[in-house]
Amino acid sequence: MFLKLLKLFPFIFILLLVPACNGQVQTLKTSATNDSVNVNDFFPASWKIVTSCTSPNILFKSDDNGKTWQNLSAGLPENAAIGDVFLKGKEVFLDTQSGFFQQINGIWQPAPADVKEKNPYEHKPLELSNGVLLVGSRKGVRKSDDHGKTWRIVHSKGWAMEIVESEGVLLCANENGILRSTDGGETWNLVISEGGVGIDVEVIKGGFAAITFNTESQTRRVRISKDGGKNWEAIDAGLPPQLSISGIKEMGNSFFCGHPAGVYRSDDQGKTWKLLLPSIEKKVFNLFVLGNVIYAVPRNGGC
Repeated sequence: MFLKLLKLFPFIFILLLVPACNGQVQTLKTSATNDSVNVNDFFPASWKIVTSCTSPNILFKSDDNGKTWQNLSAGLPENAAIGDVFLKGKEVFLDTQSGFFQQINGIWQPAPADVKEKNPYEHKPLELSNGVLLVGSRKGVRKSDDHGKTWRIVHSKGWAMEIVESEGVLLCANENGILRSTDGGETWNLVISEGGVGIDVEVIKGGFAAITFNTESQTRRVRISKDGGKNWEAIDAGLPPQLSISGIKEMGNSFFCGHPAGVYRSDDQGKTWKLLLPSIEKKVFNLFVLGNVIYAVPRNGGC
């Protein structure tokens, strides 16, 4: 029994870790009768949440496809553990344990009061072209057909994380793997299930990228799909196997991956990978892309 529990430890750890990554975001407000929430509590449409969880006050930036990296941490308070990194218009803001910051003339300064808004949801809601709202929660996938006045659970088999959409296909990271929907989020089916949880989903050119945890190999696997999430191709053969790969991002014709060894880049659709930025204190970089600029924030365990 002990050996069985020991073998499952990485999986159990991930189950505990993923919900905890929302420590700076309030949980979904619900009503005992109709799960109603105030749509005005959403982040404004011009905002985009790009990372979550806390990290040391370290932020790297590259504007040359990852060849060189600039440390933007100077000027942040020593205890300013970075939580969310987000956009408002073209401005980059940091949500830290010491408050909100923005960079003005190369110097980090406290952000204006109107920036200090909070998302009441566990994850940022996705709005479809017809106005339908979908959001992941600890109870599963929730859907609203009336602009957020009332909500109903459309998938209740395990917690759900952020939902992405491309050409009418929806994907969602779920407690059991990766979910897919083609009817506006009304019904969901597992398209990747390897005994572990779904870690991340991203939209890429012509399809999707996803990261899952495989309980047999005890590693996180990286895959892409070019047919709307029906079939998936593994692209992690050139990456050292690890259970803390944080995510994959596309910029231009390259893929970038946050890995315990550092930031990797692939210029051939994942056939080969090159290490660009070594890890710091065994932390895993979380990545996000703004145009032709990529940012990297180190986090414990790739959270």
